Amino acid sequence: MKRTLYASAAALALTAYGAQAQDLVFEPGEGGFNWDSYEEFADAHDLSGQSISVSGPWIGSDRDLVNSVFAYFTEATGATVDYSGSDSFESELRRAAQTGGLPNIAVIPQPGLLADLARQGVVAPLTDDDAAWITENYAAGESWVDLATSENAQAGGEALNGFFYKVDVKSLVWYSPAVFDELGFDIPTTMEELIEISDAAVEEGIAPWCIGIGSEGATGWPATDWVEDIMLRTQPLDVYDQWVANDIPFDDERVVNAIETFGTFARNEDYTGMSPAEVVATDFRDSPNGVFSVPPTCLMHRQASFIPTFFPDDADFDFFYFPPFESEDLGSPVLGAGTVWAITEDSDVARAMMEFLRTPIAHEIWMAQSGFLTPHSGVDTSLYGDDTLRGMGEILLEATSFRFDASDLMPAEIGAGAFWTGMVEYLRTGDASGEAAGIQSAWDAIN
Repeated sequence: MKRTLYASAAALALTAYGAQAQDLVFEPGEGGFNWDSYEEFADAHDLSGQSISVSGPWIGSDRDLVNSVFAYFTEATGATVDYSGSDSFESELRRAAQTGGLPNIAVIPQPGLLADLARQGVVAPLTDDDAAWITENYAAGESWVDLATSENAQAGGEALNGFFYKVDVKSLVWYSPAVFDELGFDIPTTMEELIEISDAAVEEGIAPWCIGIGSEGATGWPATDWVEDIMLRTQPLDVYDQWVANDIPFDDERVVNAIETFGTFARNEDYTGMSPAEVVATDFRDSPNGVFSVPPTCLMHRQASFIPTFFPDDADFDFFYFPPFESEDLGSPVLGAGTVWAITEDSDVARAMMEFLRTPIAHEIWMAQSGFLTPHSGVDTSLYGDDTLRGMGEILLEATSFRFDASDLMPAEIGAGAFWTGMVEYLRTGDASGEAAGIQSAWDAIN
């Protein structure tokens, strides 16, 4: 028989990652959580004695966090969750798809891998109801459906192959509020205003942009993020998608324009306070330091949500959304990443888990702790664990579209090779057309 909702904390446990048990981290009925959604789900599901296997990329503290969410699924349904995490998860999943031993649910960080598995016939398609729910209840819902839809051998055509849960934001600009206040600068809401602030900073004798694309063997990747964000702000989504798939060539004039627009920031010595060669040589982890020096040597740093890890311990910082061009009228796109959950061994419990992911409580439990962002429009954003996460969550909720990092979706030879090196060479040469043509040649060579 299914356990009751308000059981004692000592009894609220889950078997996951071996035989370890985990208590519920928040007492049901307390706080501002959407306990109604949890109780409704619990009332609708009795899976006592059943189990589900879930495999994903999370290890260490992240494994503990996802297990803390699974504890509520177990309490609601009576089904146990066996989660296994690995930092070699993707290769292990590909191997399991060939040899057997797939989990009931695979948590996949790359839509490209999801599409590969669906084509192979190892992903059970989700339903039209799932797609309609995502469209209605996720901010930029059509984007999330598009990202998880592709050919599925089990469906005999295109299908929704997964459900996005836990995402990350890259379209962010980091700055010092104290310095902005001193200069009298307001937060820009358009790219035109951002450029005006950049020019005003130059007049004040401060380089507006802290940019470094050095990353040892991965040098160049920070530049690709800039180009991707600019593509989303200068071209419609279908053009971005065609670029990612190489349905338009890398040296298409629209892609070249995005590279050159990036160059108006990164190759402008007034904007960076450095030569392009120095931008290449500056490690991305060190590049924001100028924001926090006294006096500051640069004003703003465009980077993803992880970058505060490399800020000084006493840094005064905040962030704002990397804004769109008002003149382009392309809405408020967000560049980022995330995990998509796919059923790779179908069962009633697996389907119930996908239903559980719809509930606000499945999102709120993790977001109230750390390291979690969601586009679910039904959550209480006041529950985010800190103001930084809350601000990023609000950016997600205000997004009109969302796209994955293009270099992560391209073949590795391009996205983690020719694109990186091509951007390094572009900063050195200033020849956007030539470098783009070189990247396309590399792509042609692998087709």
